[in-house]
Amino acid sequence: MAAKKKKKNDDFSARIAAQNRKARHNYFIEDTIECGMVLTGTEVKSLRSGRASIQEAYATEKDGELYLVNANIPVYEGGNRFNHEPLRPRKLLLHKRELDKMLGMTTQKGYTLVPLHIHFNDRGIAKVAIGIAKGKQSHDKRESIKDRDWKRDKARLMREKY
Repeated sequence: MAAKKKKKNDDFSARIAAQNRKARHNYFIEDTIECGMVLTGTEVKSLRSGRASIQEAYATEKDGELYLVNANIPVYEGGNRFNHEPLRPRKLLLHKRELDKMLGMTTQKGYTLVPLHIHFNDRGIAKVAIGIAKGKQSHDKRESIKDRDWKRDKARLMREKY
């Protein structure tokens, strides 16, 4: 019997290791890009346990390379003396064209690079989705909440009608 092939665009929500839920509330996400991270073995094991936090994290440029700063990947309990530093900057792996695009956008006023989530792909490799974001002001946040509530109420009314 032939084995079933996995879809290429398979939903990876079950494999999310860390998620920045406030990113879409605090920022307008202009564009997203998926990139790899340079991790140690204990960092990968700790990510698989799902205890990482990227709420305060951001990406920044240093010496022509992109780094994920302030991402908290807690120490792995079984790692003894070979454990990693929880808040160390982690190098992000991008193609040169993608890196130039990201850095070009961040030089514009008000743009920043925000991690949206860390997940594992089909091959088990940890990837981070980085968004080019522009900060929202409080009136923008209120408007987003109002739109979201209206869409939910509209869907509820349509469901009751039919």
